[in-house]
Amino acid sequence: MRLFTSLALILSTTSATAQCGGSFADFLSGVRAEAAERGLDAGATDRFLSGARQDQSVLNADRRQGVFQKDFIAFSRALISQNRIDNGRAQATRQDAIFDLIQSEFGIPREVLLAFWAFETDYGSFQGDYNTRNALLTLAHDCRRPELFRPQVFAGIALTAQGGMDPARTTGAWAGEIGMVQMLPGDIIENGRDGDGNGVVDLKGSAPDALLSGASVLASLGWRANEPWLQEITVPAGLNWSETGLDHPKTVAEWNALGVASRDGSAPLNMTARVILPMGRNGPAFFAYPNFDVYFEWNQSFTYVMTAAYFATRLAGAPVYNAGNPSPALSGEQIQQLQQKLAARGYDVGGVDGILGAQTRNAIRLEQERLGLPADAWPTRELLNSL
Repeated sequence: MRLFTSLALILSTTSATAQCGGSFADFLSGVRAEAAERGLDAGATDRFLSGARQDQSVLNADRRQGVFQKDFIAFSRALISQNRIDNGRAQATRQDAIFDLIQSEFGIPREVLLAFWAFETDYGSFQGDYNTRNALLTLAHDCRRPELFRPQVFAGIALTAQGGMDPARTTGAWAGEIGMVQMLPGDIIENGRDGDGNGVVDLKGSAPDALLSGASVLASLGWRANEPWLQEITVPAGLNWSETGLDHPKTVAEWNALGVASRDGSAPLNMTARVILPMGRNGPAFFAYPNFDVYFEWNQSFTYVMTAAYFATRLAGAPVYNAGNPSPALSGEQIQQLQQKLAARGYDVGGVDGILGAQTRNAIRLEQERLGLPADAWPTRELLNSL
């Protein structure tokens, strides 16, 4: 018997997706009605909504993300330690069989998944203790991002119908992710895989299940098999900085002709790459290959993405990046001021939040070009004063 309709329908957005706020009881009634319209199992819906409550601690966590205001050097040094590297390499050996399977099936190096595993749950040691059902409902009721979380509520009901979630007991991260690599219910339904062969997908207790499922997610997001993702480079002082950034691709051979070279002296000449300067022209520099874009489908924070991708290269044997001598970073408050000024000039900065994300960086580079400043997308006090 089919317990639910297709995943595409479960996760589809409808006019009801915009329903948020107001009485929580009325909100739950709306969820129940829409679950029926979507063809979800009535018994699973009852179990999912029985005892549901708002969780203020979830909202507090959602609003408290100041860690992403750190610059790349500060963030990466905070997250990457020798202990994490040593543990990652030990796990690479311990889970060798499943990593070999992942490499064979998806062409995804073990270091990529190890980095996510490390950052999401410290290799499974802390997976979060928020009630998943309550987290999803709380964030769907909140009007900040209902278009993201309301569909995941229905995926949670479908997962309950499958037996993959106990609404009263399943716990995870504050944003509703479950397991060692932190997957939302919709991802679990679509990409949950049995990696240890016991016939059960257990993302909380089985590392092989979690890693194989995570690899399936990355593949579904467009990971290109057996291709690189990030590589440290050296850049000449006279480079046209306006050609850097994620929207200015060239082949590696073309970059080489401009004096840009990989630090280790080897790079695939015919592959497309972008030059990214997370802290401007005087800081670390990297080639971002097409697989780098997949990281943004996992997490939209530029700093997190840069650090996770870089950590994977470290686990693969790359040296510590050359930090250079970048201009001092602006504070979170100063970034907010800059975002306000850029937004007033018509730029889409992705929100005035004090976080230097990809949209803010792109706006900075365009404004630097207009003002005749080095267009390296790094916000400086000089730029802020110029505006």
